[in-house]
Amino acid sequence: MEHNEVWKVALGEIELQISRPNFLTWFRNTSLLGKKEGIAVVALPNTFAKEWVENKYGKIVLRALRGIDETTKRVDYVVNGDYKMPAVKEKPSVNVRLASSEQLGFPEFKIDPETNLNPRYGFNTFVVGKSNELAYTACMAIADVVGSKYNPLFIYGGVGVGKTHLIQAVGNEIKNRYQNQIKVKYVPSEKFTNDVIAGIRTKRMEAVKEKYRLIDVLIVDDIQFITGKGTTEEEFFHTFNALYENNKQIIISSDRPPNFTPTLHERLKSRFAGGMTIGIDYPDYELRMAVLKGKVQEKRYSLDESYLKIIAAKANKNLRELEGLLNQIIFYQQNKGELNNKVVEQLINQNLQEPSRNANPTEIINCVAEFYDIAPIDLMGRCRKKELVAPRQIAMYLLRDVLSLSYPAIGEKLGKRDHTTAIYACEKVGESINKNHKLNQDILMIKDMVSKS
Repeated sequence: MEHNEVWKVALGEIELQISRPNFLTWFRNTSLLGKKEGIAVVALPNTFAKEWVENKYGKIVLRALRGIDETTKRVDYVVNGDYKMPAVKEKPSVNVRLASSEQLGFPEFKIDPETNLNPRYGFNTFVVGKSNELAYTACMAIADVVGSKYNPLFIYGGVGVGKTHLIQAVGNEIKNRYQNQIKVKYVPSEKFTNDVIAGIRTKRMEAVKEKYRLIDVLIVDDIQFITGKGTTEEEFFHTFNALYENNKQIIISSDRPPNFTPTLHERLKSRFAGGMTIGIDYPDYELRMAVLKGKVQEKRYSLDESYLKIIAAKANKNLRELEGLLNQIIFYQQNKGELNNKVVEQLINQNLQEPSRNANPTEIINCVAEFYDIAPIDLMGRCRKKELVAPRQIAMYLLRDVLSLSYPAIGEKLGKRDHTTAIYACEKVGESINKNHKLNQDILMIKDMVSKS
């Protein structure tokens, strides 16, 4: 493939791994200049963008390029027009090698190979608010008495609410406090699945079992991705039992509670229910402001507080979105001119627009049914049990809110009901959202599911 074709493929992979505002901010007007002796050279429009992408997304870029060409060993970043590709036989000097080593010395690259933990995730950098206070307290308690309290701990919440930060923070706390005397391992569910697959393929499953069952603290991120994968789920079940029976600590994260994960085996649901299950809600305004102020301080940058208030008021979904918008506003101020409230609002509105997609009524109904662990046909039925009426009304509300369907069309989709029923449901849910925090969180999570379906 030509360089521009390779970069297009890589950008497609990168876009899947970061928020839409961050992708538009940092990867627009970038290019792949070429590759020599395993070194890929990526050009960015200015020095600030070069430093930010290099620092923040270097690992993601390298992984994307290596996925296309395994011979890629390193990525160098340059400003457009400031670089010439070296000759094939040219050897880098000692100073160049040292510089390259330093380029890889960012937090994302300092993953502890023994624990898989990223040291940048700590309790000291985790901002606590009403939405995550209970989960934070439970994790702190686990660090004090490993294995004997809140075991297993199951933390759930939507995208970008801080689950990964928190569960890695407790791992780092245990590792540092007990000076590696307690063996900690952080494992994304994808990694666990790949280990099981490799063990089966190479006929070394016993080695895989030993690897995980000698751990004192097992932290599994995004457990929902192993559900429905028979052999992987079976192996996790046995690993869970072996650790639990030996009083080893287990910490798990997911995008939803165990009972709302239909494909999760009942045996695992039962095991998880024996510990502590805690949700992290989407951040409230006060937490969003605290996070923004912390990020500005971390970047050693000065930004008018009125701009932070606008960001916090409008970006109410998750913390990744919040940081992406902050980055774009800082980038604008440094490269395009002075800011004012109107410009900030325009930048936010532009980047909060969801990418166009063809959501349809069936997808929304199915997502509501999956979230509440009921059959889609029951949403359209005539049964008026409480556990069906509320999800049915939420489905009607989302058909109106997401697709702007007419009330008669909504009634038709949900069991050929009269349009007045749809009007009542939409108005009731709409009024309740601002009063019922849990309902608001549920609807945001269902919208996340719809956007991914």
